[in-house]
Amino acid sequence: QVQLVESGGGLVQPGGSLRLSCAASGSIFSIDTTNWYRQTPGKQREWVATITRGGSTNYSDSVKGRFTISRDNAKNTAYLQMDNLKPEDTAVYHCNAVGRHRQGRSFGAWGQGTQVTVSS
Repeated sequence: QVQLVESGGGLVQPGGSLRLSCAASGSIFSIDTTNWYRQTPGKQREWVATITRGGSTNYSDSVKGRFTISRDNAKNTAYLQMDNLKPEDTAVYHCNAVGRHRQGRSFGAWGQGTQVTVSS
């Protein structure tokens, strides 16, 4: 069993910043890839960013240059630094981890999400 817990969301003014965390626990041998997604009512889930265990990153065009994904492998925790936030960034942000259990099986886990609201 692998559990992901997001934290760090909240209310911020346009142009402000937030740092989200995604802490993983459970039977984990390794987390190979961590993704951040966001979901707004009335819109499809949107992929935001990806980081591999080795540190390679990719971003959606909508957040490129404003968001930074990172991870601490020793802590099994990933982060999403969000700068210059815009109202359209308002969403529930979920992390997703793909990796391997200590027993050898692969897994894909999702967190419950953390609310980010950007409003003046």
